Amino acid sequence: MTVSPVDFASLLCSRLCHDLLSPVGALNNGLELLADETDPAMRQRCLDLLNESARASANKLKFFRLAFGAAGGFGEMVDAREAKAAIEGLLSDHKRTELHWLVEADQLPKAAIKVLLNLSLIASEALVRGGTIDVGGEENGGQLEIVVKIEGPRIILDPELRETLVGGARETGVTPRAAAAYLVHTLASDAGGAVQVNDPADNVMIFGAVFNAR
Repeated sequence: MTVSPVDFASLLCSRLCHDLLSPVGALNNGLELLADETDPAMRQRCLDLLNESARASANKLKFFRLAFGAAGGFGEMVDAREAKAAIEGLLSDHKRTELHWLVEADQLPKAAIKVLLNLSLIASEALVRGGTIDVGGEENGGQLEIVVKIEGPRIILDPELRETLVGGARETGVTPRAAAAYLVHTLASDAGGAVQVNDPADNVMIFGAVFNAR
């Protein structure tokens, strides 16, 4: 089953709105509390919460702009440091998750950056109790190789995400939750490649994608 570009754009927008609902809602609640609060200590606490929510919102917007949108310019190559900064921002609220950046190239093709970012998003969410996430990517012999490895005490990957990553859209379609997985699958398959996801073993799980460089 294929998903039309319009439907897929709607899925990405739904995913973005869902992820921003919590920090933006916290901003709204914080402003309401601040308006009614007169105690200096409590007002300062409200301001701290507002700062945290604003930072979380900005970090998520920067990540999704690069992972889903046209950030990084309209050229074929994207600065890998932008991807690293985007993932670090996304994980900044996950104090129990540590990023290990294993990408040596200064630049990668845009498709590789998007696959790398979206696999990192899916992998980080599977680390229910935190852990480590190793992100690697390179161009080798005309092929792009992306690997994301996670390790933690509890790893849970939604079966829908696994199925969509490996096989694309299901008979029932694609949900907003699986939008990132569908994007990864589509980018890899359109470039003559595939995505693989292993079963968790010894608290380790590996996501990989190999496809032709453009």
